[in-house]
Amino acid sequence: MADFVKKKNPKNVRLEGVTVEELAKLFVVIGAKEGVRGDVAFAQALKETGYFSYKGDVLPRQHNYAGIGTSGNGVKGHTFRSPFRGVTAHIQHLKAYASKDKLNMKLVDPRFRYVKRGSAPTWPALQGKWAMQPRGNYGNDILTIYKEMERTKLRVAKK
Repeated sequence: MADFVKKKNPKNVRLEGVTVEELAKLFVVIGAKEGVRGDVAFAQALKETGYFSYKGDVLPRQHNYAGIGTSGNGVKGHTFRSPFRGVTAHIQHLKAYASKDKLNMKLVDPRFRYVKRGSAPTWPALQGKWAMQPRGNYGNDILTIYKEMERTKLRVAKK
């Protein structure tokens, strides 16, 4: 996952307090704890942050890898005090959309209660719920990034 980021954004990864490798591990570990695909959530973070180049409203120091609370026009959204908490909030927000199951970790997602639980059980179902895109399909865009990341991982493993 980290190699994919470095391939797509070799000169402008702007993370604070965490390496790409450490962040990828957080997504996988926290995702497993909550029953959410951490690798696909990582692909969503790549979409939201421009492969961690942060050219939108959110700043790297916010540890907000999912744009939670942003609405465009300079609205910065929520700030999390650590990469661990930022990833946890992201995973919990996804879990809120995907299922009605209770959380396995302490709640840190400030917008969890606003989500209609179980309203987007698949990645494509996030369209119109997570990010309002004028065209395309938000969830399918995430899956496209994930599939490209998987192909990269397979090529690296074969070397």
